[in-house]
Amino acid sequence: MSYSALPAAAPHFEFGSAKRVPETHDHPTVEAAGRDAVPVVDMRDPDAARAVARAAEEWGAFLLVGHGVPAEMVARMEEQVARLFERPALEKTREERLPGEAYGYEKLTWSEAYTFPATAIGSEFRRVWPDGGDDYLRFCEVMEEFHREMWPVSSKLLDVLLRALGLTDDQIAAGETERKIRETLTPRIRLNLYPKCPDSECAIGLAAHTDSVFFTVLMQSLVPGLQLLRRGPDRWVTVPALPGAFAVFVDDMFHVLTNGRFHNVVHRAVVSSEQQRITAVYGLGPPDDMKVAPLPSAMLPGMKAEFQAVTWPEYLMIRKKTFGTDKSALDMLQVTEGKVEPQN
Repeated sequence: MSYSALPAAAPHFEFGSAKRVPETHDHPTVEAAGRDAVPVVDMRDPDAARAVARAAEEWGAFLLVGHGVPAEMVARMEEQVARLFERPALEKTREERLPGEAYGYEKLTWSEAYTFPATAIGSEFRRVWPDGGDDYLRFCEVMEEFHREMWPVSSKLLDVLLRALGLTDDQIAAGETERKIRETLTPRIRLNLYPKCPDSECAIGLAAHTDSVFFTVLMQSLVPGLQLLRRGPDRWVTVPALPGAFAVFVDDMFHVLTNGRFHNVVHRAVVSSEQQRITAVYGLGPPDDMKVAPLPSAMLPGMKAEFQAVTWPEYLMIRKKTFGTDKSALDMLQVTEGKVEPQN
């Protein structure tokens, strides 16, 4: 099965004025989702690592509660994301994301998105608001608040994920690779708007895909739309819009890091004909120069490394080459006979 992205939307097409789904945005009918119960993990639970291990092995994702991020902050975030995408197209496209670039604005199948580094918010959005002003200052203030709230949650979540692999706190503290991951964890933010759609069964908000970093924490408005692919047999499961919960995804780099024990989840976004949906994605990955390989400390006895070491930019190039094919980028990283063992 191929999970390549759909083509970008026509740049001048306005979602809000659409009375029907044009042929350029038509998508095969979205099949009904299954009724499996998505796992819920409470970060305050002393056994959270055990629950995360089960969810990561069986689903590659879970809903996170007990994270401590205030509901008022989430509401402010939704408000500012909506205001960003309400701005005129000319202003939003001043920082259009070009092919091969990691950051900027893009219009996709039935959605708009803006990706930016969490540590450079002010400079990034001066391109949308070149003259600054109150709207710019308020937007940046809320984005920076979001980063301040999500960073400690993500750092703690990384420790929980490592403990879920069976590592002790002493092993995590002593391991050279584990320590480097903690010290260099790099946050990126992606804002998404999924407008109302006149025919939600003939359009897709975001095509099926996996994320490329270590793991992702997703804030979503109380409008269902996120779906996960469950295996055996394959079926789509809608993630409930649980108040106060964040969705957490295991991503490609963590799949490599765990030698496939925690699987990267395929997910997509469907749209609604009645309400728009807003999400804010907080993605945590390695710095560009870090080689990611299976952790020896997380390998079960008798296991060998199944993946070659790779940097994130190298992996993105592999993903680009596999778009539109039946091959997975992770398949291209598979170790063949005679390749080296995992490195620390």
